[in-house]
Amino acid sequence: MSAVSDVVALLSKRYDPGLAEAWDAVGLVCGDPAARVERVHFAIDPVEEVAEEAIGARAQLLVTHHPLYLGGTTSVAATSSKGRVVHRLIRAGVALYVAHTNADVAKPGVNDALAAALGVRETEPLSPLPHGDLDKIVTFVPVDDAERLLDALAAAGAGTVGDYTRCGYLGEGIGTFTPGPTTSPAIGEPGKVEHVKETRLETIAPRRLRAQMIRALVATHPYEEPAYDVTELAAVPSGLGLGRVGQLAAPTTLGAFTAAVAASLPATRWGVRAAGDPGRPIRTVAVCGGSGGSLAASAARVGADVLVTSDLKHHSTAETVADLGIGLIDAAHWATEAPWLDEAAALLTADAAAAGTTVVTTVSRTVTDPWTVHSHSAEVL
Repeated sequence: MSAVSDVVALLSKRYDPGLAEAWDAVGLVCGDPAARVERVHFAIDPVEEVAEEAIGARAQLLVTHHPLYLGGTTSVAATSSKGRVVHRLIRAGVALYVAHTNADVAKPGVNDALAAALGVRETEPLSPLPHGDLDKIVTFVPVDDAERLLDALAAAGAGTVGDYTRCGYLGEGIGTFTPGPTTSPAIGEPGKVEHVKETRLETIAPRRLRAQMIRALVATHPYEEPAYDVTELAAVPSGLGLGRVGQLAAPTTLGAFTAAVAASLPATRWGVRAAGDPGRPIRTVAVCGGSGGSLAASAARVGADVLVTSDLKHHSTAETVADLGIGLIDAAHWATEAPWLDEAAALLTADAAAAGTTVVTTVSRTVTDPWTVHSHSAEVL
């Protein structure tokens, strides 16, 4: 059994809240971080029927993709549907956690699940995020002090590479200097040339921590005036980012692929529609769960034959197809994000087990797409 805070920590490691868009509202929405959790329920929308579903599943934590109060609020009174969700969850002892745009850019995340559901392989982010801006810090320190200095820099935030910490390079050589007449050198005497066996210490640190890195280096280094270099490293791909682009196992046509998308995603009244020549050859596919029409130019630029997303608009769709030569497939917003639920639930189960605990996960099958009626028009000839 875990606490809400324990599960939130596992989710936040997968879906870093710091990667969410500035306008987004992610994280723990309601619930006691100290409350115990045995069961976690996953859904796309935090609506009333999903709240009842979570309660019926005997969950103590509901995880949704869409925020409850994306635009902010001044009231959680039960006079609105959102307020009723808050009251119902709290009364039943169910916490609510949101992973939205941070789950969109994560790897694996919403877009990996969508690509996999559609048979899109060998994917890369469509709009990639670079690794955070990094500095490389190089200094020269007496051999016997190198480990202590590396410890101090690591404690200040340096030397983290993925799941590895205290990373650095240590190489030995000879340092030389002549202390000035007014100095108080840790090694040597004023006015005399000194040679010291030194370690060249290299490590990396987030650029935003540069000032504290230098403070830690100067405070720990035994020299009165330590020499050091700080070099800004070039940005490199992180594997994170919005959307995905990859390849189908075999080429097809826009018409056939549209039908395959409809068959692969959860059924909705909205269905799936496409813009472009139905006979257009399709092999390279870009996807973006949710509202991803703004990525059409990026998809065309990387050579995608089609972009699968949702919430497309009339004028921009017509212009994109005519000007960029790319097909567009418009599925229901909810349906493009629903494949993530099973993936997220499975990852939480595995992460909890790796942490030495157990949570039972359940996944909502309730269709919360808001469009409830569809009627076909007469066939266009």
